[in-house]
Amino acid sequence: MPPPTGSSSAFTSTDPFIVQTLDLVRRGRFTVARQVLLSPPKGSDHQAASELLDIIERISSAYDLDDEAMLKKIRASIPDVTENDLKGWRDAGQLQFREIDGKVRYFNREPANLFRFCPVAIARRKSSPAKTESGWTLESHLRDVIKAAGMQTSPLVVPVHHRARYQLTVNPTAPGFKKDATVSVWLPFPQEHDRQRDVKLISTSRSDFTVAPKDAPQRTLYFQQRIENATTPLPFEERFEFTSFAYYLRLDDSKAKPLPSDFPRNELAERPPHIRFTPELRQAASKIIGDETNPLVAARKIFRFVTQSMRYCAEEEYSTIPSICEKGITKLCGDCGVHAILFITLCRISGIPARWQSGWQTKPHALDMHDWAEFYVAPFGWLPADPTYGAELKDHADPAIRDFYFGHQDSYRMIVNTDYGTPLIPPKHSLRSEPLDFQRGEVEIDGRNVYFGDWEYDMQIER
Repeated sequence: MPPPTGSSSAFTSTDPFIVQTLDLVRRGRFTVARQVLLSPPKGSDHQAASELLDIIERISSAYDLDDEAMLKKIRASIPDVTENDLKGWRDAGQLQFREIDGKVRYFNREPANLFRFCPVAIARRKSSPAKTESGWTLESHLRDVIKAAGMQTSPLVVPVHHRARYQLTVNPTAPGFKKDATVSVWLPFPQEHDRQRDVKLISTSRSDFTVAPKDAPQRTLYFQQRIENATTPLPFEERFEFTSFAYYLRLDDSKAKPLPSDFPRNELAERPPHIRFTPELRQAASKIIGDETNPLVAARKIFRFVTQSMRYCAEEEYSTIPSICEKGITKLCGDCGVHAILFITLCRISGIPARWQSGWQTKPHALDMHDWAEFYVAPFGWLPADPTYGAELKDHADPAIRDFYFGHQDSYRMIVNTDYGTPLIPPKHSLRSEPLDFQRGEVEIDGRNVYFGDWEYDMQIER
């Protein structure tokens, strides 16, 4: 069996009809694409056609702001913004937009990226109130980890106990939400892992549920419920606890060994569409690595390339991105998952096994979803790598802090996924809202996917 793609079949189909229609979507001809997809020719890939229709709607909902709506959002920070400003920022590639059916439509997460990439907009922006400091800093935590690692032989240090509450609520306005319809919900649940232990389910909102096995690559807690009242939101809740360990192993370049010849090939291989060994990516890997033969040094070079070259941005949903590695190397910007996939792809091209890992970041006052990676170098084994955090520290004066996230990890994580795109338990048959990652959950009503805008989630961590 080929590995799961983590993608819609529309992005992997070789059907000429799908390929041609996908080109219409790329060119912003959504109306024409919808029309042809509603009447696919006999013998065409009907699943891909159906999913591509869904993707068109997802992109349309993500790019739903016209000039007036965009100006209104920006005026909250720049009161005197004009239409000429918008045009200048579009032309400079600083304001994310698409042309859809001949009309300019802006990304609904803007102006987040404008205020990352446009110096003029940043300078004109009204200052925001200062945030209250919690007293906790990432740098002080990393120093505690390094100090603790120097006082013991185990690389697992500074354990942090977490108690979590997660609630997903399906809105009564969701498509198909009606009396006697069946709602299926998959919630994220923590992995049993070397760096994450003592996982315990404390309580759930329903007595009948299914927890995925400990070896499930994307670990879930599953509910199914019949709708009794079609006017009332339907909540699903779990409470659990776990202990997360920081990981700090002293890495000595001189001890790195070549990869054993019998090492499994699956974590060295392409995995279209998100891990592809394109000529552009091969060329980039060759330029980064040069003639380096030490795998640990080579992996560090790749890590530094990603941390120093990639910019962080508010990202589109992964289900709408045809190839994450190609997006990363072409645009050199993206969120944590784009950073991680680019690192993984460049490592694999260079003969260094690498794989996906993701879940939540649980730093005090900074709880959110997060993606990172692992890479393998003998004799050290699998090592964590977080290019996004590495980018935040790339200019730090202390090398131990600057390179901390190459081979090491902090204590503030919840690991949900050790792979991407794998079947949920029980399987979800419709196109997932997030086909690649799994951190927020998934919802179906009578076997049909319910997209993100039709349900809400709330994540809380207590310590």
